[in-house]
Amino acid sequence: MNNFTNKIRQSMSKSIKRQIFLAASIAVLCGLTLRHAHADEPDISQEKPNVIFIMADDLGWADVGYNGAEFFETPAIDALCKSGMRFDSAYAGAANCMPSRACLMSGMYTPRTKMWQPGKVSKGNPNFMRLLVPNQENREGDGTIPSEGRLDPSVVSLAHTLKKVGYKTMHLGKWHLGNDDLGFDRNDLDGRGAGFKFDHKFYGNEDVAEWLTDAAVEYIADNKDEPFFLYLNHWDVHVPINARQKVVDKYRKKLDSKQWTRDWDPVYAAMIEAVDTSVARVLKAVKQKGISENTVVIFTSDNGGFGGVTWNAPLKGSKGGFYEGGIRVPLCMSWAGAIQPETVCDTPVTFVDFLPTLAELTSAPLPEKQPVDGVSIVPLMLGDQIKERKIFWHYPMYLSGPERVKPIFGTDRMYWRATPCSVVREGDWKLIQFFETGTVELYNIRQDIGETNDLASVHPEKAEALLQALEIWQAETDANIPKTLNPDFSAE
Repeated sequence: MNNFTNKIRQSMSKSIKRQIFLAASIAVLCGLTLRHAHADEPDISQEKPNVIFIMADDLGWADVGYNGAEFFETPAIDALCKSGMRFDSAYAGAANCMPSRACLMSGMYTPRTKMWQPGKVSKGNPNFMRLLVPNQENREGDGTIPSEGRLDPSVVSLAHTLKKVGYKTMHLGKWHLGNDDLGFDRNDLDGRGAGFKFDHKFYGNEDVAEWLTDAAVEYIADNKDEPFFLYLNHWDVHVPINARQKVVDKYRKKLDSKQWTRDWDPVYAAMIEAVDTSVARVLKAVKQKGISENTVVIFTSDNGGFGGVTWNAPLKGSKGGFYEGGIRVPLCMSWAGAIQPETVCDTPVTFVDFLPTLAELTSAPLPEKQPVDGVSIVPLMLGDQIKERKIFWHYPMYLSGPERVKPIFGTDRMYWRATPCSVVREGDWKLIQFFETGTVELYNIRQDIGETNDLASVHPEKAEALLQALEIWQAETDANIPKTLNPDFSAE
């Protein structure tokens, strides 16, 4: 056994003791009978909680009512949060869809999967990229970095993990992880049998949210008597912006009814309502089938809101970038009898935490042959604390588009949503390392959620400590850092 594997197993052994205690606590809360929770000998006969994981696409942190949305309406999502716990410092695994979903499904940070960007290349004018990275003109040239477009089929996924302890598994909706089912018994992109291997896309389809929900409700009814994992991924609210006309008309009237602080998009509002209606129907199905006390329901989004259609204020930036507007997401969980209603958690959590969390909830063994970068947040769900730790992001690419926050190198011309960078958050502090300029920015997120005041020069010791931690993490995860200058770079 090599040292790496030995360290993983030693870490797992320590977690098992805490797992037994916490699993017993959950069992008491839910009136269940706990048999045992050994990770190496799972007991699939014990009653286990169903898991329903609902994810919107590109729904911003500020787009939901419970976070103060002014125009958009999310009564079902708000009710879900009220019935359980909302996480006010929840983060996606990345600032865009594909790598973020890979983090969730694998429990690993992006440097391990090498999944940075849909399409595998940077987006924007290649001549404006100071560093040589995969782009539309130079995909695999000298000096570029690896860039993957799928999650390796050898990865032990969240679905694989839960199936080991007797779960039925179903994925519905957007996938974006390649042509392997990664352990799901059924993988359906539209709820009507669209096979994921054909790479069907349903962006802008005004009916797909209802189709997916129909399939989800049917699945709940068919599997209410045995443990299941339902992973429901909406295509809404990703562009193109389109929704049912009747709902759009409702919001047009609302927009015309008074003076608003912004020119809100009624079509985007109708897409949000489609997701919220889906949440309402899923929750109703759970209640009607009498499985509320044995079902964990989780709602979140894969990344921040898209700057071309919504505003992420008070957060800075948008989808694609690594200021808060790109990576902070809505997250709430409900579990009748276990998670205390109307509770709030402000401890930072991130997508790589879901695999160890759901493994602990279900007494499933953690993967032994791949790293598990997250930690179980079961204690947070039960109102306890977890040990303070650092969470990380890495993005060695460029991304242009709306909500531009970084200039072309050597100029004041704002052009990029993101430039190559790494990010670390620990406690109240967040540091961003920019590879193009060799500079860092430091923010106290609790005091300055909008990241308006760079404190790197005010607190140099804190900046240096976080930078050192970031560089250690980069080495441990084999993070690809672009260093070769682009010979075609020009700011003109």
